[in-house]
Amino acid sequence: MVLARCFYIRTDVVTIARELLGKTLCTQFGGVRTCGIITETEAYAGEEDRASHACNGRRTARTEVMYGAGGTAYIYLCYGIHSLFNVVTNRKDIPHAILIRGIQPVEGIETILRRLGKKKYEDGLASGPGRVAKALGIHYNQTGTDLTRKPASLKEDGIWIEDRKFDLSEYRLEVTPRIGVDYAGKDAQLPYRFILHIK
Repeated sequence: MVLARCFYIRTDVVTIARELLGKTLCTQFGGVRTCGIITETEAYAGEEDRASHACNGRRTARTEVMYGAGGTAYIYLCYGIHSLFNVVTNRKDIPHAILIRGIQPVEGIETILRRLGKKKYEDGLASGPGRVAKALGIHYNQTGTDLTRKPASLKEDGIWIEDRKFDLSEYRLEVTPRIGVDYAGKDAQLPYRFILHIK
């Protein structure tokens, strides 16, 4: 079942980041579908969060999509190389977002291996936000994509998230501060990063 808009427009971005664990992130481009179970997320709590791109109400051509309604993709280019995929949450004009930092590939494995330049599947294959986007064929020019809409046919492209009722009992949950946001002062220590580890 594709996650509906109501899942995303709730007010607590931290809760949503935690609840995205075990959901399945899917893409379809050129008739090729690839999917992975979400295993790592980071929450960014908008204008009051000094680690957020929208800190202090910063609105630019890049961040404007964060101010849209929840259930939209915010994808940006990092270091001029990596596309990083984020899920916008909350209602319009409240720029909350969740960075997807890791997935466990479950569909389209051969395509994912080819995109990552790998010959065989290995643990941590799509660990790290740059690898997530690369594995699933996500590019920063797809920012603004509606995540609540699954393509109706193989002729359509899309990015969406499904609830496939994944059994979380097989995993151990870890909660930590976010990575690479030392510039955010005390906000860098917030426990906004969630990771599923295989037991």
